[in-house]
Amino acid sequence: MAASLATVIFFIVPAINDGRPPLQVAAFGALGIMLLTIPLVHGGGAKSLAACLGTALALLLTLVLADVFTGLSHLSGLTSDQDVYLQATTHVSIKGLLLAGMVIGSLGVLGDTTVTQASTVIALRRANPSLRWRQLVRHATSVGRDHIAATVNTLVLAYAGAALPVLVILGLAGTSLTSALNSETVAEPVVATLVGSIGLITAVPLTTGVAALLALHLPERQLQAEVHAH
Repeated sequence: MAASLATVIFFIVPAINDGRPPLQVAAFGALGIMLLTIPLVHGGGAKSLAACLGTALALLLTLVLADVFTGLSHLSGLTSDQDVYLQATTHVSIKGLLLAGMVIGSLGVLGDTTVTQASTVIALRRANPSLRWRQLVRHATSVGRDHIAATVNTLVLAYAGAALPVLVILGLAGTSLTSALNSETVAEPVVATLVGSIGLITAVPLTTGVAALLALHLPERQLQAEVHAH
């Protein structure tokens, strides 16, 4: 947690303040957080390698989807007084900040999902060394489906909780669902939830495939070490 917060405070925020593109800064910062936290918590074995590769690929997809979806929905990022102030007083790209927030916001749940999938594959391989790549992927993916449902629900509730004051105001005003979804204050968390959820769902097969490939080439001693580390 300290490493993640330090990266945000001492790298991402100063780089954006210096005029660097927020989306690029967030992408490099997110990858830095991943490379710091996953090996630090879970060691430097095959499990961490698979989780890092799966997270990196899912983050790249999340970044692309965030850019595409915000363009299609015409989001500007100007949904708060802070955003308006930044636009008026700095040269920071507000839309870039919006995209950066989506990428960083999805990183935590992505890391949890990829590590769990990698751990599942390693444990399956240790329990039954005769399992081949397709079997490892199939069994681990069945576990991943249950995990992803709970994780996506967590992401939805996190964004819904953050947008709760806006939802209460819209409810008091009697705003229809269609009108609410067409307002940027509601559309922004909806798009962020969709982008993060698609990234999470994609992370499961990506990480599972990589972890299964690595697990097949691990010697027995290293398999035991990976399971004990988990």
